[in-house]
Amino acid sequence: MVKSFVSLFLFFLIGIASAQTSVGIRGGIASSTYNYLPTAGTRSVEVPGLGGPTFALVIEHFNTKNAGIEVNIQYLPSGFRQSTDDELNPQTNETALDYLKVPVLSSFYIGKGGRFQIKLGPHFGFLLNAEDVQREFSNTNPPELPTFGGTDDNTNNFMYGLTGGAGLSKLFGKSTLSAEARFSFDFTNPDSKNDRVFDMNFTTLEFTLAYLFQIREGEK
Repeated sequence: MVKSFVSLFLFFLIGIASAQTSVGIRGGIASSTYNYLPTAGTRSVEVPGLGGPTFALVIEHFNTKNAGIEVNIQYLPSGFRQSTDDELNPQTNETALDYLKVPVLSSFYIGKGGRFQIKLGPHFGFLLNAEDVQREFSNTNPPELPTFGGTDDNTNNFMYGLTGGAGLSKLFGKSTLSAEARFSFDFTNPDSKNDRVFDMNFTTLEFTLAYLFQIREGEK
């Protein structure tokens, strides 16, 4: 993962001198799904995730005819909502985990004025905020997802994973409008510094719109 990021970043720096460069903003809706192994040898448990508005600053470089690289600096809301199976007296735990996410994506397109784009690459980031919004049950069997908003939780703040996406874009002079869907798998286990659950990861689905403005025309 680290080698892939370094290679893409070097490709990004080398291409700046002759690249077509655009900057802009991207925003939309993100939702997450969490999976965890309560203990070794048990089945994975899927837990509904939280989501909300997401937005990012975008830098895009195309230094070959139909390929380039895109870097985002993104605010990503995440978290989970876990409930008991008791229909008469349901109880819920809810935790919000908000990240600063940096996808570094290879970008490929076909078309001229109207384009179809595919993007793929690694992402990394850092936990901005962890908050236990609601905590109504504990000490279940198998263990429930633990708390992350407390001072003694020793939460792993680093995130990393893979992101892929596809979408349509339209050029209007030096401006570009695009609509895109992205899916990411995060290898992050926020509880990796503790022993409260055996393993944990999450996926994210995003639907966004973006506006980019060309600030440098590529050399011909």
